[in-house]
Amino acid sequence: MKQMLAARLHVPTRTLRIEEVPKPAPGPGEVLVKVEAAGVCLSDVHLIDGTLTPLFLRDDTVTLGHEVSGTIAETGPGVTRWTPGQRVVLYSGEVRDGVAYTRGVDYDGGWAEYALSAEDALIELPASIPFDQGAIIPDAVSTPWGAITDTGAVKPAEAVGVWGVGGLGVHAVQLLRAVGAYPVVAVDPNPTARERALAQGADLALDSADPELAERIGRATGGAGLAAAFDFAGVPAVREQALTVLAPKGRLVLVGLTDKPLAIADGTRFSYLQQRVLGHYGSDMPVALPQLLALVQGGRLDFSGSISGELPLAEAAEAVRRLENKTGDPIRLILRP
Repeated sequence: MKQMLAARLHVPTRTLRIEEVPKPAPGPGEVLVKVEAAGVCLSDVHLIDGTLTPLFLRDDTVTLGHEVSGTIAETGPGVTRWTPGQRVVLYSGEVRDGVAYTRGVDYDGGWAEYALSAEDALIELPASIPFDQGAIIPDAVSTPWGAITDTGAVKPAEAVGVWGVGGLGVHAVQLLRAVGAYPVVAVDPNPTARERALAQGADLALDSADPELAERIGRATGGAGLAAAFDFAGVPAVREQALTVLAPKGRLVLVGLTDKPLAIADGTRFSYLQQRVLGHYGSDMPVALPQLLALVQGGRLDFSGSISGELPLAEAAEAVRRLENKTGDPIRLILRP
């Protein structure tokens, strides 16, 4: 049996190892993809540090990686829509028996030389889009896209705020600009992140510790407050701060993940203003990916600046270390098998 390299997480001990494992063979309705690029996400870091735990993993070890692009290597029995050599982007998850499973969390992902996918859980990657940019779209881009266009339902000229402008939040700034939100306010304690947000289209970038934050947002919105606020940090203090600057009928969209409780300090005010708190996770892949790929291909969006560096698969642990420690303030690091 042929072998391949894979970065495998032993969940009980949270140990990441580069291992030789059997190269998978596609079954009925499946394709095998030769991985060309795989993104390193903060969720991967949290899986390794124990902050996140897989819900549906059947074994105690999993190959990480939910942002994956590559080429079709083999097709399984009955697959007619794909042929070897086609460039593809894999969905970040699959629905099985009505349950949504996340790639690289609940089943083996793309931090490997090859990855399996259901034939309907991937999309063709246009030749004009590099593999590295294509790889990050299924989460780093499509998750904020879904939060903005679906859960948050942002309309043109609505005032919006983005708390946490790292790997997902900086893309949210770009996407909010693309859908016509105004003004777009970025909030982050990191000055590099704030500068980056301004470069990507934010109208105002504020330090979350700024004592005049509420007043500055008030001036930027003509006293109205934010129609929508997006938490990409997953920090309770961020959510509480965002609630204080929401407009009447404003909505707070929770994208960053945390197991900590959300506190609404003034429930009467919250109800009187008819504000809302909305949870968000992932995106509707069959809808979001074609939209985003079309916008990139058409020149409306450009994620070349999001690729902060590339490392070989064998250095997956180093990529995790850099992201965890924010070495060089990366947006997305890419693993190349």
